[in-house]
Amino acid sequence: MNYKHLEYFWTVVRAGGVLRASEQLHLTPQTLSGQIRVLEERLGQRLLRKAGRGVEPTATGRLVMQYADEIFSLGGELEDALRGGRETPLPPLLRIGIADSVPKSVAYHVVEPALRTDAPPRLQCVEGKLPALLGELALRRLELVVSDVPMPGHVNVKAFTHLLGQSRIAFFAAPALLQRAGTTVRKLRARFPAALGGLPLLLPGADSALRPRLDAWLRQHGVVARVAAEFDDSALMKAFGREGRGVFPAPAVLAAEIARQYQVVEVATAADLVEEFYGISVERRITHPAIAAITQAARGELFAG
Repeated sequence: MNYKHLEYFWTVVRAGGVLRASEQLHLTPQTLSGQIRVLEERLGQRLLRKAGRGVEPTATGRLVMQYADEIFSLGGELEDALRGGRETPLPPLLRIGIADSVPKSVAYHVVEPALRTDAPPRLQCVEGKLPALLGELALRRLELVVSDVPMPGHVNVKAFTHLLGQSRIAFFAAPALLQRAGTTVRKLRARFPAALGGLPLLLPGADSALRPRLDAWLRQHGVVARVAAEFDDSALMKAFGREGRGVFPAPAVLAAEIARQYQVVEVATAADLVEEFYGISVERRITHPAIAAITQAARGELFAG
């Protein structure tokens, strides 16, 4: 592969068009387009397609961009190291995938212990759908995937599931919401969970592993849910909760942090509703020091209760 051609493609995507990229590279648009066509012929697939007045990467182009980002990022670090006279090597890269159904606050607390090791790595966290992340894991582009479900049995990837821990689910509400509803935390706790039926609920989306458990739990307790909104992004759900748009569920292990960050109060905790979190790796027995620190801290600190 001609990496100069790869750089041309990379620049065009980042610039959003051939004309702007040609100005940055001091090439004519015709020359630039021709060089990218050579790269496409070399790879045997289209990398760009028209989008309005500009261009955008195809599905293959997006894949190539992921590699190009890393290649040219490393190239820039090499130049900086040589220019600065650095003699010590960079810390090793630890690439972790985070399933987008995992709450961001949980993901942070799960991954952060890797930075507390004696030789902390450079973290690269990638968020996405679990099947795509498992594909990256199979190709050894990720060392660990953090998920709220274990390794699916139908996925043809040789990997192993490690239970990090579980948390009961707590329900939170903004004081303004309780005031509008003419109730208090004490009253809600006295009638929990039946009291949830009289309040708007903010729930995780259908892709979340918690959602079917939550729906079954509500039915089991005879709660007719008034679903005000559903969210794939748990942080956005909490933001709506902060503004008093509904009661929302979240892991009880982070109750104090959630209450402080989103200015909400914990209504009650469901003793019979839990959410589980897993690490998926190609190692049956974890030996990577940073990943071992993640699993040990999750089990011994975050989810120890």
